[in-house]
Parts: sequence; structure tokens; C-alpha cells
Amino acid sequence: MVSQEKLKLLKEVESCVYELARGYKPGMIVPVRIIADEKLLKEMDDAVLEQASNVATLPGIVGYSFAMPDAHWGYGFSIGGVAAFDVENNGVISPGGIGFDINCGMRLIATNLTISDVRPKIKELVDGLFERVPCGVGSKGFLRLNKQEFKQVCEEGARWIVEKGYGYEEDLETTEESGCMPGADASKVSDRAIARGIDQVGTLGSGNHYLEIQWLKPENIFDKTIAKRFGLFEDQVVVMFHCGSRGFGHQVASDYLKIFLDVMEKKYGIKIIDRELAAAPFYSKEGQDYFAAMKCAMNMSFANRQLILHRVREVFARVFKKDADALGIRQVYDVAHNSAKLEEHEWQAKRLKLLVHRKGATRAFVAGMKDLPKKYADIGQPVIIGGSMETGSYLLLAQPKAKETFYSTAHGSGRTMSREKAKKLVRGEKLLREMETRGIYVRAVSYAGVAEEAGLAYKNIDEVAEVTEKAGISKRVAKLIPIGNIKG
Repeated sequence: MVSQEKLKLLKEVESCVYELARGYKPGMIVPVRIIADEKLLKEMDDAVLEQASNVATLPGIVGYSFAMPDAHWGYGFSIGGVAAFDVENNGVISPGGIGFDINCGMRLIATNLTISDVRPKIKELVDGLFERVPCGVGSKGFLRLNKQEFKQVCEEGARWIVEKGYGYEEDLETTEESGCMPGADASKVSDRAIARGIDQVGTLGSGNHYLEIQWLKPENIFDKTIAKRFGLFEDQVVVMFHCGSRGFGHQVASDYLKIFLDVMEKKYGIKIIDRELAAAPFYSKEGQDYFAAMKCAMNMSFANRQLILHRVREVFARVFKKDADALGIRQVYDVAHNSAKLEEHEWQAKRLKLLVHRKGATRAFVAGMKDLPKKYADIGQPVIIGGSMETGSYLLLAQPKAKETFYSTAHGSGRTMSREKAKKLVRGEKLLREMETRGIYVRAVSYAGVAEEAGLAYKNIDEVAEVTEKAGISKRVAKLIPIGNIKG
């Protein structure tokens, strides 16, 4: 919880936007801005203020150091942290501002099935997905790649997977960056990282990663016009999953953190408040090497989610004895929420080339911006905010005031409790039974993993989504309620 003493230092500058002045800590270049209402603000831990103000001291930062409504402690940046750096004016790149699970992200899949179609088959569907989508620590995928093929995946992303027959061109069209970050260079990735990632394409992983079958109740549609544009309708069943670059991304981040710590001060004279914010000038050799390696991890993650989508289509087709096309299984959108991207933004009447770090935060591009899928160009980008396995998730639409956060918004409900504390309070086996009585059938690798992800360990997803709307950065389109879930 944020202490009363620190709450007094925050000034509400507009609805659901609080500011911490530059004078809070020596060396701050910009103020901190926190997107929250009073309740969510009080639920954040003190570390959010400390980490956001540390980020505000990094060279080249522009505007503000942001914390989204779901912000909580992380490595370097808080999870839910956003910061943009002027790459033409000493701007840096920092692995701590991207995270270890590079391009951890969300993918939402629509079907033409309704709750009455799916409810009788939910156990068969969840059991099939649990069998076909490996999950848990150390899980391996069905795709057997040699080293050269894995490097191609790293450089070509989801397109490589689609070209091998595991998806459609339209899947790429509704994936952020079309499923591939250009400029990825596998030669900048260590052999250790390749060894950790080569067997993990098509796997869910562990922790807060999940694959969920969800129900769109009629009362949970907030904007029927936009929902229809996204292909959603009352009582529809959809599929959502959350995963990233697994051990591969973790190793890429670990490798470059060590490199940055070695060169940061003695080679570039960069002094930082927190070693977890190790950084290098964006245009330095080390900065460019990491950027190219990070893109490899982003592409591996896009490929990972693409292969999981293929498995979803297989399982649904087998259970309903119809092909995936007949079942209307198509992608609504895929968003990344651990990334750094070069983008042009306007700040103080100047058009700047900025490296926007979003850690546990989602891009929120509005209508008319380049890089949007053609089908959404006139309305803006779908935004996915994932909740816990008990509470449901949200589909939102980017809004014009997101310009003030460099077109960024929240990514999830955000933890309020450590995994260790959750395990002390919750028995995983009991929670699974209780959830089944509430109409949510779950398959999991371990009871401990279930306990860690209990709903009580997270902020209220309804409040997080509502605050993003009140702040004007993204608005609610629909809430999606879990009826089946697989977890690592």
C-alpha cells in the first residue's frame, strides 16, 4: 500500500491522473504521472512511486514517467510502467523497461459459437487444449526446429509459422507489427538463449499465463457498435490467451543486462539510481545489439502465440467435428505488452523520434494512425486487458487522450499480493473445486500455480478498466467471463 506520507505528495492534475513533482528525488528529469483513481492509487505499493521516479532520472526521457492503473513492483520499471526516450538526444534503451518475458502479450480469438453450443462440451474442450498446448515450467512444443530454423523464427516471427501452414494471412493482419518486428538479428542472440528457446515455440509457460475460453454475456457489452466491428455478439464464446517468449526472452534480457552493467558507466558515463535500470545509449553498439536481440524475442513470442492459435483451431474442430472456418475461428487482435518500439510522437509542438518502453502496458493507437490493421484503421486499435482466471478480461478501444501517454494503456488487473502470500492464503485444489461450482472448469499443471493466481491476489479488473476509460486512454467495449481455463 502507498503510505499516507507519500500520498500527500501526489497531486490530482485531472480526472484519474496524479502527478509526483520532479523535486521528489534528485536527478529527476521529468515528473511522474500515475493513471489511477484514489482507491487504485492506495492499493499500489510504495515501490511503484520509487521505481517510476527512478525511471524519471534516465537520460533522454521525455514528458513523464508513467504508471498505469495496474502498476505494481517489477524489475527496474514497475510492471505497468511507460517511458519514452528521445533517441536523437541521448535517449537510452533499458532491458528493465521491457522485462524478462519480452513481448508477453494477449491474443483474442472469436468464434461463431454461443454459450449453449459450448457449455455442454467445455470439459472436452479444456481437456483437449490442456493436452495440445504444453504448459508449465520447462514445457516443450510439438514443433521440432533445428538451430537455423529457430533463428529464422526469431527474424521472421509469426509469418514463418503461417508459411509452414499453421495459420492464415489474416492472422498476421490482426497481429501487432503484423507478427514481425523488422530489424531482428539472430546473430545478436547468445547460444544459451537459443538453447533455452528452441523447443518452446507453441507453449504457454507458467505463472500468470493462461489459455481461456470466455463467454460474452449480453449485459457485458458496453459499446454494441464497436463490438460488432470487432466481430463480437451477445452470448458468443471466444478464446483468449496470454503468453510470451518464455526462457528465450528471459535469457536475452539477462545477457544484455550484464553487458550494460559492464559498459554503462565506464564507457558511456551513465550513472543510475538503481542497477536494475541498467541502460545504454540507444545508438551505441550495445544498445543497437540489444534492440536487434530484443526484436528476436518479440518475434519468437509472436510465433509462439501463432502456433497456439493453430492448436486452438485443431481442438475446436475435433470437438465440434467441423473445420475451423465453419466454426468462425478468427483472430480479433494480438497485442504486446513488454516491448520497446521506435515511434514518432508529438511533444511540446515538436515531432520526435522516441523509443517507447512499455512494460506491462499495451499500445493504444487511435483511428488514422499508421501501423493499424486496415480493418481497424477508421476506428482504432483493439486493446486487451487480461484479468485473473476467476474474474474475466476486457476488450477496449484506444481513445484520443492516449496521446498524452504516448498512446499507451493498461495491460491487466495487476497484482496486489505476492505469489508466496497467495499460496499461504489459498489451497489450489479447493479453489479449483469452488471455481467449477461457479461454472469455470480449470486444468492446471500444479495446485501451487493455481493458488498463486487466485483472484484475491489481483486488483479489481472492473476498476482498472473503468479508470482507463475515465482517464480517456481506452474505453470499454466488452467484458469476457471465463468458463474454461488451462494454466501452467
